[in-house]
Amino acid sequence: MAVNKLADALVKRYQKLQSQRSVWESHWQEIADYCLPRKADITKRRQEGDKRTELIFDATAIHAVELLAASLHGMLTNASTPWFNLAFSDPAIQNDDQAMEWLESVERRMYDAFHQSNFQQEIHELYYDLVTFGTGCIYIEEDEDVGLRFSTRHISEIYISENNRGIVDTIFRKYKMTAKACADQFGLESLPSKIARAAEKDPFEMFEILHVVQPREDRQIGKIGQENMPFASIYLDMDTKQIMRESGMMEMAFLTPRYLKDSVSSYGRSPAMSCLSDIKMINKMSETSIRAAQKLIDPPLMVPDDGFIAPVRTRPGGLNYYRSGTRDRIEPLQTGSNIPVSINMEEQRRQAIRSAFYVDQLLSVQDAPRKTATQVLQESEQVMRLIAPVMGRLQAELLRPLINRSFLLMSRQQMFDPAPEFMAGMDIDIKYVSPMAKAQKQTDLQSIMRALEVIAQVGQFAPVMDYIDNNGLVDHLLDTLSVPAKVRKSDAEVQMAIQQREQQLAEQQEMQQTMQMAQAAGQAAPALREVANIGEQETAAAE
Repeated sequence: MAVNKLADALVKRYQKLQSQRSVWESHWQEIADYCLPRKADITKRRQEGDKRTELIFDATAIHAVELLAASLHGMLTNASTPWFNLAFSDPAIQNDDQAMEWLESVERRMYDAFHQSNFQQEIHELYYDLVTFGTGCIYIEEDEDVGLRFSTRHISEIYISENNRGIVDTIFRKYKMTAKACADQFGLESLPSKIARAAEKDPFEMFEILHVVQPREDRQIGKIGQENMPFASIYLDMDTKQIMRESGMMEMAFLTPRYLKDSVSSYGRSPAMSCLSDIKMINKMSETSIRAAQKLIDPPLMVPDDGFIAPVRTRPGGLNYYRSGTRDRIEPLQTGSNIPVSINMEEQRRQAIRSAFYVDQLLSVQDAPRKTATQVLQESEQVMRLIAPVMGRLQAELLRPLINRSFLLMSRQQMFDPAPEFMAGMDIDIKYVSPMAKAQKQTDLQSIMRALEVIAQVGQFAPVMDYIDNNGLVDHLLDTLSVPAKVRKSDAEVQMAIQQREQQLAEQQEMQQTMQMAQAAGQAAPALREVANIGEQETAAAE
């Protein structure tokens, strides 16, 4: 396909995706106005310094969004605790010390890259987008200094399309760049003449750029080169429809997780969408209550239409004169406001918003230092049950592709130690050890502990412990509790320790038996001597 035909095809595809997304934009704008004002630039276009909270009279929804986003961050990608482990798909290789040392070094390098990059701040912005708009987007690319660089893209910039398996495999991103940035990224020779002139005369003039990442349908599998990579990456100028760069990607660089999703649309739905009516209502009610309170505190005044020539003085200590002996005086107007009723109705709406964002449950878990371990465990299980459907989707659409993309980028940059030759072609699995993943395992752990308690009681009357594989039980408990491999012994070391213990026990038993025999022999010696003496005496008497 010629370049101009490719550009025309991409622009037509963009226009179709834009039409499909247009039904969501007003919805996103309304949600952002009330829940995330700093990102409320979808159908409205404001200057950077413009105020964005003119519709906010109650901040319950804003605080709920902040809490749920922070909770997801802490439960899934906590910066202070490990949140994933790598393991070999083949269990046999897990006992190889050389292979495990290499895998642990890979884990450390990946965590170092995450900590040194901008991952934590960008992933936090992604969680904000998820709980507000239902759809987030983060871009992962190479970085010359630390290996990885992350960029969360605003919902207004992206247009997505799914394949037949419901996986987002096509991303169109329309955004603005300065002429200088275009020249730095693509080179002057690749720019349209309009942008090239601006780069020299007005380098900070803005231009609309379209970045497309989509599966490459015409690639030849088995051949190398940009044109044969699984995904095509294309940048073009929207004004001139000129392609400035065409390259390839080995895996999708844009990750677009959805909080919740129906089977019809490609875009996700969020808790903010489910309670938008309550959010709008509480803001309207709060506005009305504020005005009612103002009227009670500073009420409108009833002033007679005659007899008051001077203006009414409402300041503290102000003097107003009226005719003595008449009722022609200034009096407050009774508006009939009922503040308690308004407060009760507002509290109902606030509770509905908190329920949509799991505020009460999350705050209850955060208050763990004041509670027993059992209470904390029960409340964590409750939160797990509520958020588990979301966690499954986020693991599939965010965490797994994020770790996979990061691993492959770092591998291509040769940031890992060379792997042993015998590991060529071996698959690596991802295990999640985040606080949420650990909470999900607590139910299994509780079942095991309850079973052991019952077995211990029954074992007083019957030999039921023979049904338990002690080694298998310990392995399962260590896996459930996510004990690091570096503090665990290998199977060979465990077997050697068992053999040594059995040998020591056998030696002790043998020594004990020898000592018992010697003791018995020592005790029997006087009796034998007595018997011998008696025998000698009898012999002598017979003679």
